[in-house]
Amino acid sequence: MTNGRRDKVALRTGGIGGSHGKLVRDRIPQIIREDGAEPVTYTAGREEYRSRLRDKLGEEVAEFLEADKDSAPEELADVLEVVRALAADLGVDVDQMEKIRETKASERGGFADRIVWTGNR
Repeated sequence: MTNGRRDKVALRTGGIGGSHGKLVRDRIPQIIREDGAEPVTYTAGREEYRSRLRDKLGEEVAEFLEADKDSAPEELADVLEVVRALAADLGVDVDQMEKIRETKASERGGFADRIVWTGNR
């Protein structure tokens, strides 16, 4: 069981994150209530939210890296969700983010050609 799946089970059974908690998707408290438990939550302040989003990105990337072929798309979608939240926190909407990506791709290329650099001569 990956960490993400263990965390989902722990969320439903009431044991996760110790006293420090964990940033979760907005509907998780409702899902926990529907499963018959009462979640203990609070709303993070701006600085804590930014820090927890960065931690969450690392967590989701780790889950993607551990994922098999079947679960990789779902884990990658989780990474994208956190990236979008980070962008929004920075005041950048999805369209702006896409323009930034397009500019970088235009200037430096993408990754479609699978080029691996090994150094210079």
